[in-house]
Amino acid sequence: MLKIGLVGCGFMGSMHAACYKEIPGAEVVAVADIRREKAAEISGSTGAVIFENGKQLIADADVDVIDICLPTYLHTAHAVLAMQRGRNVFIEKPVCLTMEEAEILRKTAQETGACVQIGQVIRFWDEYKWLKEVTDRKEYGAVLSAVFTRLSPWPDWAWEGWIHEADKSGSMALDLHVHDVDFMRYLLGEPDSFTSHAVRDTRGVIEQIYTTYMCGKTVVTIEGCWDYPSSFPFKAGYRVKFEEGTAVFDSNGLAVYMKDGSVVKPEIKPAFTGRSSSGGNLSSLGGYYNELAYFVEKLQKDEPLLVAPLEEGIRSAALALREIESVGGAQN
Repeated sequence: MLKIGLVGCGFMGSMHAACYKEIPGAEVVAVADIRREKAAEISGSTGAVIFENGKQLIADADVDVIDICLPTYLHTAHAVLAMQRGRNVFIEKPVCLTMEEAEILRKTAQETGACVQIGQVIRFWDEYKWLKEVTDRKEYGAVLSAVFTRLSPWPDWAWEGWIHEADKSGSMALDLHVHDVDFMRYLLGEPDSFTSHAVRDTRGVIEQIYTTYMCGKTVVTIEGCWDYPSSFPFKAGYRVKFEEGTAVFDSNGLAVYMKDGSVVKPEIKPAFTGRSSSGGNLSSLGGYYNELAYFVEKLQKDEPLLVAPLEEGIRSAALALREIESVGGAQN
């Protein structure tokens, strides 16, 4: 049994706890949150021992894995402690706030031999997994162009509003936009060039970003935004134009509009269909289950993490940070 220590019991921590309950061979045995009532909620459903804070859990809990679901500005310090204690680590995205932190994480992982996975969950989302598979085998020919969107009303669930402080989250350009930045890299590799434009709030913080990338001859655009009105529904999806058809994933589902005029509806069979009521902009646990089940399986089999390892999380954060720098910083 893989013993999990969960650090951070808010929206994302609750999602992770719900997933681990469904994954054979994994058990949340320790939890920590400075809001004891949040830790108690997960402890009540798992029987996990409650620790006052993450550093105490890392120091004293009898666990195999530390799963870090803390605000981004706390990731590096806790991950380094966990690796130095000989634990394998799961770090929610984005992996860190700066490239200086990235180098610390990279160096610590190399020195300790820890297995570290980053929560770039879109790589594990069923409709995006399908897109990666058909692209790799060129089922519809080469990719000519692609559009990815991730649009949200104002996130109001974060502890003390940390997510809206640019020095704690990196702004939505790092916290939200990094999902599609990461998947674009996963799908097509590193872009040759990019151009970004940002929309800011009255504080000068980025709340919306548009970026166009050139990946060889393929043009990719990504829009990310999280300050649409509260009545605006969360939306995420893609439109990918292949040589032989166009794949669209949106609120209507997944469809491929073929060049010959026919429409194909790919059959997606989710590995898990559980739901969460922990708040936030997502209720489906599917992608989260997939990524954590993969992490657990690889650790149990002592196999390398290939889909979303630390280095990939660092490279995606690095690209998002370069975009932010190109438009004048997360806050100006």
